Amino acid sequence: MQAGTETAALRPPLLMSMGDHDRLVALAEVAARRSPLVARLLQEETDRAEVVPAGGQVPAGVVALGSVAEFRDAATGETRRVQLVLPGEADIAEGRISVLSLVGAGLVGLSEGQSIDWPTQDGRLRRLTVLRVGAPPPA
Repeated sequence: MQAGTETAALRPPLLMSMGDHDRLVALAEVAARRSPLVARLLQEETDRAEVVPAGGQVPAGVVALGSVAEFRDAATGETRRVQLVLPGEADIAEGRISVLSLVGAGLVGLSEGQSIDWPTQDGRLRRLTVLRVGAPPPA
């Protein structure tokens, strides 16, 4: 299946805080020239996300900036545990992935148990399933 054939059925409902939403919209705008695919996908995700108003709280179990997510990639069967961070904080060796990576943009806003069919750089789709979400590790 090609990335251009995605439908709403392949994209589950998303939830994000107003703060994360605003940061991600700004990041997508800045990244548009350097990483057009990720920027477009992130913009699409922020456009369709349900945004928790300022002062509200995103429930536990939702992948947000700073949270630690365990997910399975159906294409490889591999399970990974990563912390979703802003681009300047990313360090693959430490398990911190940027929200401007394809996987990071695909995970943000998903809840435990949700799956998303998400494009790869070559246009194929891979299914990512969130298994567990935890709070950020202590600094």
